[in-house]
Amino acid sequence: MTTPRRLLWPPLAVLALLGLAALLLSVTLGSAALSLADVWAVARGEGSPLARTLILDLRIPRSLSAFAVGGLLAVAGALMQVLLRNPLADPYVLGLSGGASVGALAAMLAGLGGAVITGSAFAGAFLSTLLVFGLAHGTGSWTPSRLLLTGVVVAAGWGAVITLMLAISPAERLPGMLYWLMGDLSYSRSPWPPLALLLVICLLLMPLGRSLNVMARGPLQAAALGVNVRPLEWTIYVVASVLTATAVTTAGSIGFVGLVVPHMLRLVLGNDQRLILPACALAGGTLLVLADTLARTMIAPEQLPVGVITALLGVPTFLYLLYRSR
Repeated sequence: MTTPRRLLWPPLAVLALLGLAALLLSVTLGSAALSLADVWAVARGEGSPLARTLILDLRIPRSLSAFAVGGLLAVAGALMQVLLRNPLADPYVLGLSGGASVGALAAMLAGLGGAVITGSAFAGAFLSTLLVFGLAHGTGSWTPSRLLLTGVVVAAGWGAVITLMLAISPAERLPGMLYWLMGDLSYSRSPWPPLALLLVICLLLMPLGRSLNVMARGPLQAAALGVNVRPLEWTIYVVASVLTATAVTTAGSIGFVGLVVPHMLRLVLGNDQRLILPACALAGGTLLVLADTLARTMIAPEQLPVGVITALLGVPTFLYLLYRSR
């Protein structure tokens, strides 16, 4: 049963307001706290030089990057869960983040940058997607346990490759690479490319919402109801890989956002993909902004990798879902 169109907007409006509140909170909190008056003064083009530097050059770009990365990972997780009909599917758990990290690190070690790193990360994520889905499917159909086991093994393999790459890397580059692998937004570049990608992907997926709703019932039922299953599957493969690769190149390997957010939203909003996908973009962004704010302030002026915060939230959720899927 799908949600009437008029009922799609109120939950999205609430999530958008929560996202704006999280962004405002992230701008005011940090090793140097700012008041709302300081933020308002900077917004009017006034304020002290220190406040302007903190807000415009440091905190707003970082918070927007966190929002974009969280939205990208949550939408990727929601798409994979629809494709596999498995609430345990997630770019991190199934090895997509590991494949993207290997691709990005290989480009970095080769001295490449910019679009080449993003392309290498996409190649790694897409290769990991094909490996996991191909090996789990085999000659029959996949099962949740088979898929999970295959994803864990592929992720472990990527972890071994990453360890080898770190072992042969120059010593002066190791600290930054290790911090990046744990999920770090300190060195994120302009937030606009990942934000633009998130917006474009959500707009492109909205017309596919009804087909994705049918796809969630299984490929045989989807084909019987007129859905062109194979092109839709390949679309999900490619889109999930692009989203994961962009998130990894922006902030490193951040786990469990794509697992926690879609599951929590389905408990509250149901399973209509026309609502769940944009809601994942908003809620995933809000979650990662709050996690990054916590990582910046917990032991300020020192900063924790944001991946540590998401793992502390995601691991119990993963174990709970695994217990329920027995």
